[in-house]
This record gives sequence, C-alpha cells and structure tokens, in this order.
Amino acid sequence: MASTLLFFFSLLLLLPLPSFSQTCSSHTFSKNRLFATCNDLPHLSAALHWTYDAANSTLSIAFSASPSRSGGWVAWALNPTGSGMVGAQAVVGLRQSGGSLVAKTFNISAYGPVTPSPIAFETWGLEAEEDSGGVMTVFAKLKLPSGVTRMNQAWQVGPSSTDGLPSKHDFGVENLNAKGTLNVVSGQSSGGTDSRLKEKNIHGILNAVSWGILLPIGAIIARYLKAFRSLDPAWFYLHVSCQLIGYALGVAGWGIGLNLGSKSKGVEYTTHRNLGISLFSLATLQITALFLRPKKDHKYRGYWNIYHQVVGLAIILLGIINVFRGLQILNPARKWMDAYIVVLCVLGGITLVLEVATCIIARRRKSDGSAKQYHGSGAAKDQRGVQQPLSA
Repeated sequence: MASTLLFFFSLLLLLPLPSFSQTCSSHTFSKNRLFATCNDLPHLSAALHWTYDAANSTLSIAFSASPSRSGGWVAWALNPTGSGMVGAQAVVGLRQSGGSLVAKTFNISAYGPVTPSPIAFETWGLEAEEDSGGVMTVFAKLKLPSGVTRMNQAWQVGPSSTDGLPSKHDFGVENLNAKGTLNVVSGQSSGGTDSRLKEKNIHGILNAVSWGILLPIGAIIARYLKAFRSLDPAWFYLHVSCQLIGYALGVAGWGIGLNLGSKSKGVEYTTHRNLGISLFSLATLQITALFLRPKKDHKYRGYWNIYHQVVGLAIILLGIINVFRGLQILNPARKWMDAYIVVLCVLGGITLVLEVATCIIARRRKSDGSAKQYHGSGAAKDQRGVQQPLSA
C-alpha cells in the first residue's frame, strides 16, 4: 500500500507541467468577450483563446500576436490536410488600404501570392482589433466537422499588407516552427501549453489519490485489520489517519476544481461536477459524524455503525466513478488510466485475501469459543479437569 501511495504522489512531480506566460491570463478583449480555454503558443509571442461548443461543433477563437512590424498582419489557421501553411484554412487580421483593421479568410493552397477566399469551414463573426501595445487579435467562429476535435494548427505574423493582401513573412526559426496540433476539447496542444493544464493535473492527481485510493485503503483497514487482535488499537488510528488525510487532499482537489470551473465559463462537465459536490458533502458529513460517535455500550452505537458503513461505501463508489469520469475529461496518456485500473485491481486482490483470512479467523474463534463453553465449569469433570458429556 505504501508503494502505491508513493507512486501516485510521484506523478505530481513527473507530469510535464507548463511554464506560465502572462499572455493568456492578462489579455482582455473588447465587448467583454470571454473564452473557456487559452494556449500560450511557444513561438512568435502568440496566444490562442477559444471556446468549443460540442453540441453544434462550433469553435469560437481569438488569436493574438504582435505583427513583425508596425502595420503588419497576423494569421491563425487549421490545416485538415497537412502540418504547415500549405493547405491551411487561415483567418488573417490585416489593414485595408484606408488603414482600418479587418479579418479575412484565405485558403492557402500553395506558397506565393494569396487572395481572400472561402475556406473549408463555415466561418462567421470575423473581426480584428489592436491594443495600445501593438498586439493584434482576430476573432472568428468556425463550424468544424462533426466528431472532429483534434486538428493541425499553424500561426504566423508578417511585416505589412498591400491593398488588403498580406506580404511575405520572414522565414526564421520562430516562423518555421509556428505550427502544432490542437485538441479543442482537452485543451492540449503540441504547439503550446494550456494555461490551466497545471491546475487540471494537480486537481486530477489529488482527487485520484484521495477519493480513489486513500479512502478505499482506509475502509479496508477498518474492515479487516481489526480482526487481528495484535493490531488493536493500531488499526483504528491507521483508519482515521487514512480518512483524514484523504479528506484533506480531496477538499484541496475539490477547491481547485471549483477554481477551474470559474475560469472556464461556457464549459460545463455536469456529471463530474455533481459527483464532486456529492462526494464533498457526504465526506464532510462522515467526518462530522466522527465527533458524534456513541460509546461502544450505547444503545444507538449499532445504528451509528450501520450509517457509517453505508455512507462510507457510497463515498468510495462515487469517488472511484468520478476518478474515471475525470480521466475521461482530462484525457491523459492511456498509461495513466491503465495505472489506476492496476491499483484498483491490487486493492481488490488484497480485499479478497483479507476477506478469506478474516473468515478463517472468525471460524476458529467460534470453534474455540464452543470448545471453551463445552469444557467450562459448572458440570462434572474427570480427574484431568475435562468436562464430561452428560449421560442419561
């Protein structure tokens, strides 16, 4: 059990956590526009904000970057056929001849001169704006193919525009590396890091360790170790320690989850959230009930024990279910899901072994009790002090 706990606590240190740029957290938009997720892209000082509506496969984006020169242009694109700009379905923010900012779509079929054209995705809500620091932002809404949530993305900046057309951009390292993949649901990108991915990882690890591992271990300790008289009262203190530590970590993870929810307006995981609220409420009730536990000889102690076991079982089941639900939302590498399943299998195996062992111990004690009663005092004994069977 100790090695299992050590393994999961170490995940917090091993998981790649992003460095935090101020681009996403500090940028605000006109018209009080808010987005559910933000990536600080690793090249060209760019950032991508977006909200994905799975019900109608609509992606609302705000791409921000500084043009390579004053009066230049910025562009962001999805590429359904390749990994670079060729084949990209781009949204470009640039200046018209009169100096006004506009956003246009470009289907970039080849390197060379480009002209505005419809792209492969239905697009609307095109706008562009520039802040006092020279950062240009393009807004757009795109209708993605149903069921497609992961695509190649590319972005670029340029020095100028002529007659409403973007000029050639530079071909430095930063420009050539400005591409990657984007998962509009999980927020993960090979070309950038989710500004909230660190919080999501910590939230997931804390809840997996607390609700999904520590509390089940505490229940196993309470149910089985008290059968071994040599472990009394150590089993009780182990049980209480496991549950209190698990509750503390779970509350911390729950609080981080609430914070993530407040930062992700428009994105709701209703089942996961409701299960989390139920877990917190039941666990708090369970902790509170410890201070109201009747003494062993109290007439209500039996009822309290039944309540304690039923609520504890409900917390464990809901916790395990919600851990799997969270893993589906976070969508990490498959090995983390497999690792948690292995841990549950190990705990299940330990439970099975202890169930058999405690049954054997109980039968032996029952048998010894019957023998002691049979060989007890109050009846005729032979000269060795052994109880003799009653005769007619």
